[in-house]
Amino acid sequence: MDKFVVNIIHRPEMVPEYSATVTGHGKEEDIGDKKLLTESLDIFKTQQRLAHENGLKVTIQMTYASLFNDEAVAIAKADHEKYGDEIALSLLGLPCEQFREKYKTKDFCIWMFSMEDKKAIVDDVFGKFHDTFGFYPESTGSYYMDADLTNYIKEKYPTVKCAVATCWEEGPKAYHTCNNSWYTLFDGGPWAPWIPSKQNTHAPAANEAEDSGIVAIPHLSRDLIACYDGNGSNFGTHPQNVLRGMIYDTKTWEYPYLYNLIDQYRDLAKYNNGYAYNMMFVGPGWMNKMGRWEAPYELLEKSYSDGCKYYGQLKKEGKLIDMTMSEFADYYRKKKTYTEPECALWRDILYGSDKQVFWYTDPYMRACVNMDQGGAIVDLRPYAAKLEWPVGIGTKHVQDASYPFLIQEKYRAGYFTHYAGEGTVRSAKLCHNGEEVDLCLCRTKAHFSQEGNTRILTLDPVEIEFADLTVKLQTIEYFEEGSSAIKIERKVLEMSDPSAEVELNEYMVACYGTTEYPEDMTGITLKCEGKDEKTINYEYRCREAEAFGAEAVSAVIPAIETKVSLAADKEAEGYIKEGYAFSPMFTLGYKTTLKDKGGFATWLKLEKEN
Repeated sequence: MDKFVVNIIHRPEMVPEYSATVTGHGKEEDIGDKKLLTESLDIFKTQQRLAHENGLKVTIQMTYASLFNDEAVAIAKADHEKYGDEIALSLLGLPCEQFREKYKTKDFCIWMFSMEDKKAIVDDVFGKFHDTFGFYPESTGSYYMDADLTNYIKEKYPTVKCAVATCWEEGPKAYHTCNNSWYTLFDGGPWAPWIPSKQNTHAPAANEAEDSGIVAIPHLSRDLIACYDGNGSNFGTHPQNVLRGMIYDTKTWEYPYLYNLIDQYRDLAKYNNGYAYNMMFVGPGWMNKMGRWEAPYELLEKSYSDGCKYYGQLKKEGKLIDMTMSEFADYYRKKKTYTEPECALWRDILYGSDKQVFWYTDPYMRACVNMDQGGAIVDLRPYAAKLEWPVGIGTKHVQDASYPFLIQEKYRAGYFTHYAGEGTVRSAKLCHNGEEVDLCLCRTKAHFSQEGNTRILTLDPVEIEFADLTVKLQTIEYFEEGSSAIKIERKVLEMSDPSAEVELNEYMVACYGTTEYPEDMTGITLKCEGKDEKTINYEYRCREAEAFGAEAVSAVIPAIETKVSLAADKEAEGYIKEGYAFSPMFTLGYKTTLKDKGGFATWLKLEKEN
């Protein structure tokens, strides 16, 4: 079995985005303040020392500001020689006197600039790096890197092979917990390393032609339940995330959650052919001498020291291998194929619940299956569309870099919804003698297995009780590599009355968007495909159509260049439903009759519509 791989990344921000406002509280802004620069450098030195004391290699992502500081440059060169640290280049940490003077802006998020400015800034920063070190970097990164930016960097500076390219679920949920003032919206990407496509950073490349030429890693390894349900900034393997989330004993200063989270990432090797990955990406602002997140400096320093010790101990035990970013990019290219998915069967380790979700991502989709809702799909991103989505000033999306969803339970209600209307979810209902039960109400647990190129999620059977009938039903979900489809199979294992029948209604309620707010649904075409073809052009008129023996029921959504369809393994009644203004969704589904020991399978398929 492969070892657990970790990337430790430090960046010597001379003007840390957090420290500048804390250290300079009550003073007029001065980003050249010598006290601030000295403190930032001291903290960077501390971080380097803690990693090296524990035998860990570091990727030093030099910021633009640090390239003007002789001491920061000297430390990077010395630690490269002594410890094998990689000297890389970050596109974070742009603000400094030189940058402000040249670009006359306080913007610091590289992906939000105009394309013209992106190119100028990249050339400036890469040029200054080359002047300083005599070579171009092999790694770079930011909170997010849009496809146009990545493509330009790879074309102009081909040495770059690895980049920090997105924050997992850094969208409206994080925005709301920052007093609606943190305009970094990029939900919908992978949570683990991937090869981004040339068309869209979030969507993995399906083949060499789509390959952007870099391996992307996420900005922090997040808790795949707590981060999805709440603010991701509180739940990561960066120790100060855990302090910000107040997930520690205030008396003993211990944080078992941090180690449990790292261990759960180690556990992901079970679902990914023996491969597991984690990263820690730290700037000096997190260890401010005045304290941070209601924690004093001593606790900030202790938590980082303890985090490094834990990784160091795993390395000593032969359970972990530390790599620089460029080393990891080479390793990843040898280890993974384009179509190989990333899987995570994740359990709650924070709130004491039994909640369990399964995350799946490949070049065609990202999906989340929630076992607390009977194995319903509660998040679905159609990567098959490889949606080109330019970001920054001068585009339609100045700040919103998220990959659009078809299903998203947090922004579109999911099953548990209001008194009227519906939320997005892919589930099923059982009906008998006028009674109806949605599988979303049936909590269960899942077991992962793999047969050839198919990842299989076998759910524990659930018992559904009607007034005069009990049905034991099992769900199995199949993710076949490279198929852009999810097969869902239902099996009746037992009925209290073996002669009874129940109606099975397999359905998907969907829409599209990146936030809580509805998009214009006109332009969507719903269709029952086959001999008895039925079509509804979306006009918010609440219409329905059905066709027995429909070969597929589908929706074409031109706004996100996506076609989504359901197909069945035997003849059944396919149906389509148009929503209305208060509930701007659409529904695709199949209805069939099940007897004892009977079964029914459907495929949810994603395609690029044009």
